[in-house]
Amino acid sequence: MRVAGLGFRKAAGVASLADALARAGRADALATAPDKAGAPAIRDLARATGLPLLAVEVAGTATPTRSARVAALYGTGSLAEAAALAALAPGARLVAPRTTSQDGMATCAIAEGDPA
Repeated sequence: MRVAGLGFRKAAGVASLADALARAGRADALATAPDKAGAPAIRDLARATGLPLLAVEVAGTATPTRSARVAALYGTGSLAEAAALAALAPGARLVAPRTTSQDGMATCAIAEGDPA
């Protein structure tokens, strides 16, 4: 299974999230932090793509990239990478590292593994 983890700014629209997802690659599900899962943009993306949306706890998930801002807010280096990994069972691996939408409003990373 492939999960696309998404991180995004409050002002991001569905176009920003869709662009980040397109740049990262194919996925079977979307994942983000619980506080972001209710945002209209990600809910619209889930509806448009037909992919399930998973709200996952990301704190403490090790990621290859690191943002000081994300670390302070979420307890992990990259919300996109951590969400993708946390949605899958231990042993999941990133197959597409964090990529950013053209407008810089959203990030996406793809992990592959067994469902958690």
